[in-house]
Amino acid sequence: MNGTEWGMVAERVVALRERLTRAGGEQTRIIAVTKTFPASAIDAVVAAGIDDIGENYAQEACSKLPEIGTDPTVHFIGRLQRNKVRHLALFVDVWQSVDRPELVAEIAKRSPGSSIMVQVDISGEPSKGGCDPATTEQLVIAATDAGLQVIGLMGVALLAEAEQARDGFSLLRRQVDALGLQECSMGMSSDLEVAVSEGATMVRIGRDIFGARVG
Repeated sequence: MNGTEWGMVAERVVALRERLTRAGGEQTRIIAVTKTFPASAIDAVVAAGIDDIGENYAQEACSKLPEIGTDPTVHFIGRLQRNKVRHLALFVDVWQSVDRPELVAEIAKRSPGSSIMVQVDISGEPSKGGCDPATTEQLVIAATDAGLQVIGLMGVALLAEAEQARDGFSLLRRQVDALGLQECSMGMSSDLEVAVSEGATMVRIGRDIFGARVG
């Protein structure tokens, strides 16, 4: 990134924080979604005051994260294949997309004691991943029994009108509260106001920080 682009990222982060504050989410953590963007984009957003970044693709993350010159908290937020866990374990601080027992077992083996979030299906779209809401508690218990630190739940809403995401967000927040968990990761650039109103503690933002994706 050149100097101008660094400045644009900083300006967008300021605008995003203002947007969150207007929505009542001044305490909401921003996870900067850096998929398809280079290591220099991560350094730029960390310089702008964002401490958390989110990666979606294992191969890309393993390739570029060694190149960054900063030390953000790395969240893995994409669909996760079991055979990628051992490669990602060197870089990931929080596994947000844990949605089945096989991943619990692999993360416990490759990265004992890790912080995880159970991904819950709040959209009804199989392509987005997530466990059935009826099995959330069972998976949380399994992860805890395996020695993992379950810090919260994550969900990916329908990519539609923002208001259509409300029911899914509400469901996720109710499950977070019922299980006594701390974090609720939901909401993106298009629906963050709805997510905040339903109790998001983390929002995952890419476009409104970096602009259009590179690929």
